[in-house]
Amino acid sequence: MAFTEAERTDIRRFCGYPAYGAGNEGFQGWRFYQVYGLLEYRISHLSGSEEATVRRYLATLTTLEHAITAAAANLDTDQAAVWTHNRTEIQDRTKLFEDWCRRLCGFLGLPAGPALGNGQPVSVV
Repeated sequence: MAFTEAERTDIRRFCGYPAYGAGNEGFQGWRFYQVYGLLEYRISHLSGSEEATVRRYLATLTTLEHAITAAAANLDTDQAAVWTHNRTEIQDRTKLFEDWCRRLCGFLGLPAGPALGNGQPVSVV
């Protein structure tokens, strides 16, 4: 079963690549970036079992992403009664989230995108 447009958007986003856009106009977009084109090809041509694996990644990543946002609710508390807030909770959760994003990229055989700060520019062709 092919990915829904929402799933495709999440795959791009979690892999660190920019928005696809609504059309093929302009000078930016997947057709100008080799790796982005490879990403589009891969998510359009996975086997059924590979799609199932990617959907499990998406479920995990969505949960981890929501946990980062939820952790922001504790930013105003450093210590309450005997409970002490982990001052690096958001950084720790973000690091875990980005690690799973990189795992998804690895499964798809792609370098992490620019939004994941991989330090490698995406080459224009």
